[in-house]
Amino acid sequence: MFTPRLTAPALSLCFFLLDLCGIILLHANVSGDVRVVVKEGRDAILPCSLSTKENAEEKLFDWKKDGQQDVFFYDAGIHSNNGRPGQDQQFKGRVSHFQDELKYGNASIIIRNTKVTDSGDYSCDFPHLQPRQIFNIQLVVVGASPEPSVRTLYQTQDVALLQCDVQGAFPKPTVEWQDSAGNKLPAKEPQVSERGGSFYIILQTTVKKTDRYRCVATQEEIKHQIYAETYVFICEKLFEDTCSRGDVTGWFFCGFSLGALPVAAVLVLLVATKFITVRCNKGAAEERQVNGERNRMTFSTKLEVESNPHAPPGSPEQGNGYHKDLPELL
Repeated sequence: MFTPRLTAPALSLCFFLLDLCGIILLHANVSGDVRVVVKEGRDAILPCSLSTKENAEEKLFDWKKDGQQDVFFYDAGIHSNNGRPGQDQQFKGRVSHFQDELKYGNASIIIRNTKVTDSGDYSCDFPHLQPRQIFNIQLVVVGASPEPSVRTLYQTQDVALLQCDVQGAFPKPTVEWQDSAGNKLPAKEPQVSERGGSFYIILQTTVKKTDRYRCVATQEEIKHQIYAETYVFICEKLFEDTCSRGDVTGWFFCGFSLGALPVAAVLVLLVATKFITVRCNKGAAEERQVNGERNRMTFSTKLEVESNPHAPPGSPEQGNGYHKDLPELL
C-alpha cells in the first residue's frame, strides 16, 4: 500500500497556506470534532462535509454557536444571506457558505474578520438526514497581546513605583517585571479584568536602584511574547548623605555633582599630564628671570660707581650718592 510522505518544504508550504487563510487545525479526534485556531481579524473556515459526499443543494443544515446563537441557516437555496431571518446580530454580514461546493456535500462556512468573542463551540447539523449528522467544531480566536504600556506612577529619592498595562489580550497572558539582566522582580498582585472575551491586566512593582526595567507579556498557547521598557534613575549611595535629606538643596547637589563629574575628570587629566601647570608656570618663570637679571645689572652698576676713586667731589658717584641710592634699590 502506497503511503504519501511530505517533505519538509512541502510541509512548510502547507502551513503557509493555512496561515494565509488564518487557520491552524490543532486537533481532530475520532468523532470528527475539530479545533480551529485563528488570529483575531483574520477569516476562519469552519469545515462541515457529509461523509457520503452526496449533493447538499436541496438539504437543510443549521450552524449554531454554543448551542443557542444562530450563525447560518440553509434550506434548499434559502439561507441567512438572502432573506432567511433569525441570524444572530453578531454574525450578520460576516458569515457565508460555499455555494459551488454544496453539490459535493460540503456545507462549510467562513467567518470573516474574526473577533475574540467569536470563540466558542460550533455545530453543523443536518437534522433531516437518516441517520442525522452533526459536526462539532471549536473555534479559538486569539488576540495577540499588544505592546504593554509602562509608566512611573511616582518617585522619591529612594524608590519608584512602576505600572504596566496590558490591554485586550486572549488567551490570558502572564505578565511580569524584569530588570536589565532579565531577573524577575517582585510585584503586587496583578489586577485582571475581562471584557469582550479579552483580558486587561495591570501589574505594579517598586524599584530602588537606577536601571532599565521591562514589562513582559507572554502567551504560551500561541508562542507570543512582547515587552516594553522604561529607564529609572535613583539618586544612590554616591551622594546618599545629601540626597537622603530630601530637600531642594540635596537634589540640587546631586544633580550638580553628577554634572560636574565629567568636568572634574577632564581637569584631573590635564593636571596629571602637566598641561595646565607647564603653560601657567612657564610665563611666570620667564618674567621672574628677566626681572632678576635687570635688578642684578642695576645693583652691579651702583657698586662700580662707588668703587670709582676718580669721580668728581660731591658727584652722585661718590659714597654719599651710593648710600643715598641704596634704599631706593632695596
